[in-house]
Amino acid sequence: MKLDIILSGVGGQGILSIAAIVGEAALKEGLHIKQAEVHGMSQRGGDVQSNLRISSDQIYSDLIAKGSADAIISLEPMEALRYLPYLSQSGWVVTNTTPFVNIPNYPAIEDIIAELKSLPNVILLDVDALAKEAGSARATNMVLLGAASVILGIEDAKLEDAITQVFLRKGEKIVEMNINAFRAGRKVGEQQVKK
Repeated sequence: MKLDIILSGVGGQGILSIAAIVGEAALKEGLHIKQAEVHGMSQRGGDVQSNLRISSDQIYSDLIAKGSADAIISLEPMEALRYLPYLSQSGWVVTNTTPFVNIPNYPAIEDIIAELKSLPNVILLDVDALAKEAGSARATNMVLLGAASVILGIEDAKLEDAITQVFLRKGEKIVEMNINAFRAGRKVGEQQVKK
């Protein structure tokens, strides 16, 4: 197994939590992982990107080459577009459709969504609305992870165990909320992949 993932978004959206959970689940499956440092101004609403590499074989580099990413998982639609040059021809984009407008000349969201819809393998969802429905507007990253889980090839149970492990120190209620958000996203991901 080999899985190269680019995680992208805006500082404060929870990219590191997604990476921690996927990494923990991959380790439970006996896989190797490497993660590049997060780049960007994570504390100030700037763009943030991280490389997460998972493999059954040893991994020598933590960086993903252009044209070789298996997935771009993005909490912000324009940030998903930014990393398209890294996506392989058979790769997937899983992204939020709600923009985080942090620049004055942010492009029209309709244009961004149209470009994303033109991709052969894409899952688009409003993680903000789904997180609110699942019980917490702060769980957008877990909704996105749930949607992405359908293409990752890692067992749901291991991902949910990793969610529990990462959030347990915050209490059972927070764990349950995040698992509910994960499941809501997974449901949407399954529906879109079956199309």
